Amino acid sequence: MSGDARRRLTGTGAAGGARPARSRTLERVQELHDAPLAPLTTFRLGGPAARLRTATTDEEVVAAVREADAAGTPLLIVGGGSNLVIADEGFQGTALRIATAGFELDGTRLELAAGENWSDAVARTVEAGLAGIECLAGIPGSAGATPIQNVGAYGQEVSATITDVVAYDRRADETVTIPNSECGFSYRHSRFKADPSRYVVLRVRFELEDAGGLSAPLKYAETARVLGVEPGDRVSAQTARETVLKLRAGKGMVLDPEDHDTWSAGSFFTNPILDEEEFAAFTVRVAERLGSDVAAPAFPGEDGRTKTSAAWLIDRAGFTKGYGTGPARISTKHTLALTNRGDASTADLLALAREVRDGVREAFGVTLVNEPVTVGCAL
Repeated sequence: MSGDARRRLTGTGAAGGARPARSRTLERVQELHDAPLAPLTTFRLGGPAARLRTATTDEEVVAAVREADAAGTPLLIVGGGSNLVIADEGFQGTALRIATAGFELDGTRLELAAGENWSDAVARTVEAGLAGIECLAGIPGSAGATPIQNVGAYGQEVSATITDVVAYDRRADETVTIPNSECGFSYRHSRFKADPSRYVVLRVRFELEDAGGLSAPLKYAETARVLGVEPGDRVSAQTARETVLKLRAGKGMVLDPEDHDTWSAGSFFTNPILDEEEFAAFTVRVAERLGSDVAAPAFPGEDGRTKTSAAWLIDRAGFTKGYGTGPARISTKHTLALTNRGDASTADLLALAREVRDGVREAFGVTLVNEPVTVGCAL
């Protein structure tokens, strides 16, 4: 590993469990009242927070959470805002924006503060010649959100490289380090998502691979095909990253303020994972609607189940690219992204989401599950 691959940025808060000096710490936390939340989300939707605090160190995060919990104040954690759907009425509590900074690379070991920009962090690991997260390039949001969702794309998931997660346990009132084996990772899920009111992620640690500038073995067929190689092959990690960025941009999945197709949360619905009975019933519905010669996408899932494509279901149910006539519509580039065309409300977005979800269920008997977190509203 070259010297360039060993870098340390300081200025971060302590990751340990020592109690902060409460009054002095909270004096440093930026606070606004009746503060707009829409600009902090990639949807650019939602009403204001009664109070918005911004924490720049782990110490400040823990102190602000402790204060809210002690007062019984509702608390909303905001990172990069790429996975939030906030009600038009806003949030009647404290929204805590995590703006901590810290990128620490020691050989193949990477530690990121929760507030670090994820896409930038991926780029820096590739520049350092490391492999393991290069196909997760361009995913908007902060590093702290990655273990919560077990973020994944183009054949990679963070669960494959995360070694442990440092989090504040609100129930135990202490900072804990949770190893990968206890994170409960599964498809777009984790123990942090299962119990969202308990943990506040502070830092995420990874073990990457020094592959001499090459990528990890490519697992996603589309990526391999575009690169002219076979699944399982390696290419330059930089080439893999750039290819994924182009693929994502072509689907409106790379943030661009001028492109309303990117005013979204990326994939709005997760890919359904069906057990044997559910998949058999689904296959019958596909044949009835589309013909016996049509086969739905099917991939091996967890626990012997079968994963199918939410995008395929949405499209075949009649919700094609650009669907909709109102201010919230399906992306013109990808059927899985619901978008704000500039003047939508959260109510507009949810109405579209319900229409798509209910239409797919009526057509195929499969109920899609939203991936973004809803705050003060629901499908």
